[in-house]
Amino acid sequence: MQEVESLAAAVPETTKVLDDAFSPKGTVPQMDDYTIVHLATHAAFVVGKPEDSFILFGNGDRVNFRNVATWSLPDVDLVVLSACETGLGGKLGNGEEILGFGYQMQQTGVKAAIASLWSVDDGGTQALMSAFYNILSTDKLTKTEALRQAQVSLITGDSKVRSHNVPVAAVSNFNHPYYWASFILIGNGL
Repeated sequence: MQEVESLAAAVPETTKVLDDAFSPKGTVPQMDDYTIVHLATHAAFVVGKPEDSFILFGNGDRVNFRNVATWSLPDVDLVVLSACETGLGGKLGNGEEILGFGYQMQQTGVKAAIASLWSVDDGGTQALMSAFYNILSTDKLTKTEALRQAQVSLITGDSKVRSHNVPVAAVSNFNHPYYWASFILIGNGL
């Protein structure tokens, strides 16, 4: 929730959908009205049973790969899956690890997705996403370069993170790769 509030403060045109209103039925049909969709929630990838993998919505509903495959989001430029293991897919080590929810989002027509490769820390994710959106909106860089610079800002404790309500002491603790290396961009990074 803190991540959503921080991002809404940083990006004035943000439409927040929280709690019970954040449901697949109420949210998914509206997603194609936006160029960027940010899902700050919980998710899980179940190794060997991808059909049991899910993204959790605020009302408690879960969507799986089959559900996402029915979505049509051709006007969305970027979906940010700010949740655990959304970039994983397939059996680990067989070359299909990348075919997770991030890949599924591309199949809906989304041009790019940011997804995570392992369980992530809420504070580190908030700091990374705050830096990402700050850089993306102020520096007019590509999505790929904005993500890279946000990751570097966590490594160095750069002020682009500190400017978004993340305590200085916390920022200096996010330089370990666990906090910044999980997130990858899949698709068109321009």
